[in-house]
Amino acid sequence: MHILIIGAAGMVGRKLTARLVSEKGLNGKPISALTLVDVVKPDAPEGFSGSLVTRECDYSCPGEADVLISTRPDVIFHLAAIVSGEAELDFDKGYKINLDGTRHLFDAIRVANQKEGYFPRVVFTSSIAVFGAPLPYPIPDEYHLTPLTSYGTQKAISELLLADYSRRGFFDGIGIRLPTVCIRPGKPNKAASGFFSGILREPLVGQEAILPVSDDVRHWHTSPRSAVGFLMHAAGLDLSKLGWRRSVSMPGVSATVGEQIEALRRAAGEDAVKLIRREPDEMIMKMVAGWAPGFEAKRATELGFTSEKNFDEIIQVHIEDELGGKL
Repeated sequence: MHILIIGAAGMVGRKLTARLVSEKGLNGKPISALTLVDVVKPDAPEGFSGSLVTRECDYSCPGEADVLISTRPDVIFHLAAIVSGEAELDFDKGYKINLDGTRHLFDAIRVANQKEGYFPRVVFTSSIAVFGAPLPYPIPDEYHLTPLTSYGTQKAISELLLADYSRRGFFDGIGIRLPTVCIRPGKPNKAASGFFSGILREPLVGQEAILPVSDDVRHWHTSPRSAVGFLMHAAGLDLSKLGWRRSVSMPGVSATVGEQIEALRRAAGEDAVKLIRREPDEMIMKMVAGWAPGFEAKRATELGFTSEKNFDEIIQVHIEDELGGKL
């Protein structure tokens, strides 16, 4: 099996690569070749014995997508994206990367399919940002898409393309609507949702964190470990079970900011909670007001996707995976 990961230098891409290498395959099938690409050159994973290519490229530039699929990978994980806050601030960049890049990739596969019958599995990381207020709670699987950000709009359009190209038989595609991934390790990125991780990640190591919204904001979360699990499960799933609704809202944990903070208090005590500093941010508060509070995720659960059940579990995953198992 040859696997291509686009966006391999990002947090989820790095963890997906590490998991594939540590498990020596994907869903029981050995990996003979691994191609890792991003706008910065991804690090080579340790312990991989097959053919390995790491390269720097911008897949949204004309011709780059053709190069990426020239070796005909069997599974393509499409993780590349400009995150929500940056896509809102830079309209052109968001549409170039999130939409034009996706279209270039899908079209490159289509052309190869029509020429020689190339038919890969495409796992596309979409987002719950495809939904926007007013929203019921929980949100049912059949709820209509009403994105209220440029990022969400770009993901929603890409979902439609994914479904149409799959329907036409150009590739076998599935869209994974990721909850907000929390707790993200490392430094904050430009995602508007970054504070959800920051108010836990920084206090857990004795650092101050900024909270730009009120404690009653409710949102839908999953851990990085579960996000990688979603992708790997999707790569081996019998997609005939999806019909032509090719994008699926993943399971997760619905919690308010206040509930996050209480889980932090249980894990690390009052001193950690005192490191959270409240600084209201009008732009972020406006964006968050239209975000999804939680999902039924019945389709995903029936298809075998699993996540944590509460924020205590999410914090524990972070402690195990990023902090050596203890505070």
